[in-house]
Parts: sequence; C-alpha cells; structure tokens
Amino acid sequence: MNPQHAGPDELRWLFLDLNSYFASVEQQLNPALRGKPVAVVAVMTDSTCAIAASAQAKAFGVSTGTRIGEAKKLCPQLQLVRADHSRYVEYHERVKAEVERHFPVEVVASIDEMGLLLDPPRRSLDAAVDLAHRIKRGLRANVGECITCSIGIAPNRYLAKVASDLQKPDGLSILRLADMPGRISHWKLTQLFGIGKRMEPRLSALGITSIEALWEAGPEVLAQAWGGVGGRRFWQQLHGGDIGEFAQHSRSIGHSHVLSPELRKPPEALTVARRMLTKAASRMRREGLCCASLTLSVRGESEQRSDVGFRLPAPCKDNFSLMHLLDQAWPKAMDEVHWCRVRKVGVTLNDLTSADAPEQLSLFAQADEADPELKRRRERLSSAMDHINQRFGRDSIAMGFLPGEVKEFSGTKIAFSRIPKAEEFQE
Repeated sequence: MNPQHAGPDELRWLFLDLNSYFASVEQQLNPALRGKPVAVVAVMTDSTCAIAASAQAKAFGVSTGTRIGEAKKLCPQLQLVRADHSRYVEYHERVKAEVERHFPVEVVASIDEMGLLLDPPRRSLDAAVDLAHRIKRGLRANVGECITCSIGIAPNRYLAKVASDLQKPDGLSILRLADMPGRISHWKLTQLFGIGKRMEPRLSALGITSIEALWEAGPEVLAQAWGGVGGRRFWQQLHGGDIGEFAQHSRSIGHSHVLSPELRKPPEALTVARRMLTKAASRMRREGLCCASLTLSVRGESEQRSDVGFRLPAPCKDNFSLMHLLDQAWPKAMDEVHWCRVRKVGVTLNDLTSADAPEQLSLFAQADEADPELKRRRERLSSAMDHINQRFGRDSIAMGFLPGEVKEFSGTKIAFSRIPKAEEFQE
C-alpha cells in the first residue's frame, strides 16, 4: 500500500528509545555496576547534575538534571561514573547496526532514539510486534545484556514516540488513533514531546490544561498558542498526520561546558572558553563552513548571566581571527557579571555560510583582515593544527592555552539531539 493511501490507523512507524542509555552503557562496560544505582556525571562534584541515571537510581527519584548532592541524599548508595562520550557514540553505532540487521532505520532522532518506517508487509499488528521482539532480542544478544529499549508502534512517527514512553523500561506498546486521547489522558501536558515549560502557560491561557482539552482544540487554536505554523504541525502529528521529515540546516556551531570548582575563577574560565572556541572552529572547518559572528555566554555561580555577541568584518574560519574576537568579548561579558566565579561558559559561531561561497569584502575591515595573503596563511595554519590533532590526538597542538590545562574538560560531549562524528573526539 502506498504511504499516501495508508489507512489512518495503519501501524506505519516503529520508534525505539534506549533505556537509561548512558548509564546502561556504563553498566555494560563495568559488570560491577550492574543492578546498582548509577549516575553519569560530567565532573566528580556534588554541585553538578546527573547527565543520566540508571533504572535503579530512578527508583530512588534520581533522574537527569538532579543535583548530585541531592541525589546522594535520595540514594546514599549511588555510584558516580564520569561520562565517556566516545563510548556512547560507539555503542550508538553498534545499536544502529544491530537494528538494521532486522529492518532499515529511517531516521536517527537522537543518540538514544531511532525510527523505522515500516513497509506494507510489516504494518500488520503481528508482523510489527514480531519485528520489535526480534530487535529487542538482537540488542541483548549482540550489543549487550544491559542495552534494553522501549518500543512504540503507531500510525505516525510522533505517536510511535509517544507509545515508546508508555511502558518503561524494556516496554512494547501499540498506540492507535482510536486509543487517543484516553490512553494518555493521565499525562501532564509537558510529558508530550514538543510541549515544554514555556509552552504550558501559553496553552493554559487558552483554556488548555489537560490532554483531553489539547486533543479537542482545533489547529487554529494551537497555531495561536505556538504563534504560527508550528501549532498546526503539532495538531497534525498528534492526530496521526504525517508532516514528513523537515530538513534541518545548521545555522550555528557551538560548545559549552559546566566548570568544575577549580576552573571557576575568571582566568581559568577564559581558558575553557578558548578551548570551546577552537573546538567549534575545528568542527566548522571540517564541515566546510565559515562564520560571520560569535556569541560568548557566561553563567555565574549565583545565576549571573551575560550573552555577548560580536560580528566579524567579513566571514572567516581561522582560529586567529576568532580568538581575537573572543578576547574582545570576554572582558565585556565579565563586566556584565561583575567578574564573578563562572559556573558555565559557551561559545557559538553564528551566521554560517559555505566556505566556498564568493567572498564579499567589508568596507570596514582592518588592514590585516583585508590582506588576502595573511588570511590564507591563517586558514592554512588553522587547518594544519586540525590535521595534527587528528593524527596525534586531541590538543597535541593548541592556541590560547597550554594543552595540559584542558585535559579535564576538552573532550567532545553529546547533545541528545546531535550525535558527534568520530573526528570530533580529536578536535
């Protein structure tokens, strides 16, 4: 059956959500952690938050975002493990390869989620459930006994994701349009993907305070809540429609880091900012892009915050121009937070364009920036630094800091919505 002519309640999508993924990988790697409450952290300090928690830790109320000091009160026997993001990417690839032994993956939604668009022979209930069971058995046998998943099967990808949340851990749920909204009527609005804490009061202002009210609201009402087409898309997905896959084009590249206590004085925090900048710049060059502006974000220990943006005279991709811009932004940002101790820093490269695009020269460029030969030398040297680090290891050569200063924080981190390439672990 052609997808365009599929019945509204036909089971077209299977959505797989790995359970307590980072913590499960750590338990798989270290048998001594199996069956125990585990929290994965960025740094070994009680002031940080859990990046992930095992199923055993969740039973005590410890979850992603729980401060470790509080987590230890909830669960005194909690085991802390420092995150190893390269292993999580490695296991992601192993999971994807195992799933594709059974059926092709249509979309990788995040490091721990993927969706399968079922073909007509697998859209019957029995065939879809059989595929789900085979995937579950394959993960346990060929990836690891700790690597479990919850699977949802539904008419569209969105409802399949909703279904995957109905039974955790290691669940399998079928969700048809006929089951809606009653099957999830006990949920809070914010349990639905796409409704966050900022959207909840906007819905409430329109009289939508429950799942039933959300289901009954028309697309125009949701468009009012979202402020445009996003509300209509949400309505269509919730009611089983297929809005297709919208291409996501990267408009910025950035990295941020929560600092351990010994790195929170302004001079040490600047070193972290410089490392985040060179990491983002290396990734930008690898993707064949250049940027026209930079944003520096600073968060203080007492929630002071500053976001300072600077534009470049012309798009660039070399470390030297970008580091000069960061050094201009740093004192301005620190003045705004009164040179406090820094809890988190982030650097984002914005207004990305292809590095091969014709260059538009600025009337206001400084003399050295307008020198084409100097610009080419800086770009070649920046690329040479990238090659050295890829060949000999991350931070074999650095700019703006000593390589030994960044060992504790320079590694690549995973945002759940984006899976790093293997090269990033050397950048």
